[in-house]
Amino acid sequence: MKVNATLINLYTVCPRECWLHANGINMEHTSEIVYDGKLLHETSYPQRADKYSEIELSAELNGTVLTGKIDFYDAKEKVIHETKRGKSVEEAHNWQVKFYIWLLELNGVEGASGKIEYPRLRKTSEVLLSETDRDFLAESVLKIKRLIGQKECPPTINAKICKKCSYYELCYIDEIE
Repeated sequence: MKVNATLINLYTVCPRECWLHANGINMEHTSEIVYDGKLLHETSYPQRADKYSEIELSAELNGTVLTGKIDFYDAKEKVIHETKRGKSVEEAHNWQVKFYIWLLELNGVEGASGKIEYPRLRKTSEVLLSETDRDFLAESVLKIKRLIGQKECPPTINAKICKKCSYYELCYIDEIE
């Protein structure tokens, strides 16, 4: 069983979305918001690919394989650059980047940090990893493993964010008898 940065992000927003994604039910391809975010990522900093590296990381924690793909990593300054569309799930963005920093540490890279860039908002947030964060991530990995191993999909969360989710129709469709 693998836990990756996407699952950390999804788990922070909605356990149901995390479970659906981990169990092969992917709806992101149907979402204009997801497509818009991907386009923003590809076009916001065109020179970035020349300056920074894309790296894939993995580590093992108590029998669980942890993986992550950092799109832009400044190896000289040890800074992860993550581009996001908006701040509606900012906490999930932070945990995703903290997970990347943690993966770097598990691979022997100390002192890394992250920057989450919101080009449309013209804002940047710095992300650091604390000892408490490391404990939280290790605990989250265990919770995610348990969650995605469940036979039953978790219930909907009925949150405001659901209306923007690519799984909205799947979660809230009612069958008419």
